[in-house]
Amino acid sequence: MRLRNIPGSKEAIDTSHFVVHDSIAQKGHWKELFSSPFPLYVEIGMGKGRFLMDMAAAHTDRNFIGIEMYSSVLIRAIEKAEKRALGENAPTRAQMIQSARSELQNDGNLETPSAGSALRPVLSEKREAFIRSCNFRFLRLDARELESVFAPGEIAGIYLNFSDPWPKDRHAHRRLTSRQFLKRYETVLQPGGTIEFKTDNLDLFRFSLTEIREAGWDLLAYTFDLHQDPELNEGNIMTEYEEKFSSRGNKICKLIARKPDV
Repeated sequence: MRLRNIPGSKEAIDTSHFVVHDSIAQKGHWKELFSSPFPLYVEIGMGKGRFLMDMAAAHTDRNFIGIEMYSSVLIRAIEKAEKRALGENAPTRAQMIQSARSELQNDGNLETPSAGSALRPVLSEKREAFIRSCNFRFLRLDARELESVFAPGEIAGIYLNFSDPWPKDRHAHRRLTSRQFLKRYETVLQPGGTIEFKTDNLDLFRFSLTEIREAGWDLLAYTFDLHQDPELNEGNIMTEYEEKFSSRGNKICKLIARKPDV
């Protein structure tokens, strides 16, 4: 799927308080980012962020980081977060972009948007209070760089929802459930840490089951029809994609796997 570029999205991301801008400095200190040092859970490829924010609302005893590498997608998650913080008074995407550009322009750094990480627009008291108390943040990152920003054993669990299937065999190593990525997860997950994976792509799911078994992970549970599985579907929080495609009769597959013991 080709992603449409949204002009100004990078600037808006660089000035958002929902985005972690100093991720390398946070390595080993992610719990300190939140008001409470709860276990840390990460969603890789969070898309528009609804699943992550719904999980955060449902599990207030956890902290969440949503990873998305595409600016044009991440800006939509920021927009949703602003709406949760400010309701009907939340700025539109266009207003966020214009505000960010004004901040950068006033600082003389329009040509170097990365400098926006040092800029902070004036926040309303309502937004400040929401950000202080909320248990989720966003991070723009390529998942191949996980070990650069998370210390060994720093993550309690990882969510993978409807990841790119990369259907060509020569691209198998790019799949987020490939053994190459499982090795990365094994490093950053704590002992007993898990991954939860959902997809409607049967070929990708079968590939994932094979990779997990061959990598020595413990396959705790799996189903080829999540919404008809009473045990695994209990408490299931749907992504926008899942809601859309399951409403058309598509079956959703899910697995839960635990990292191998050392």
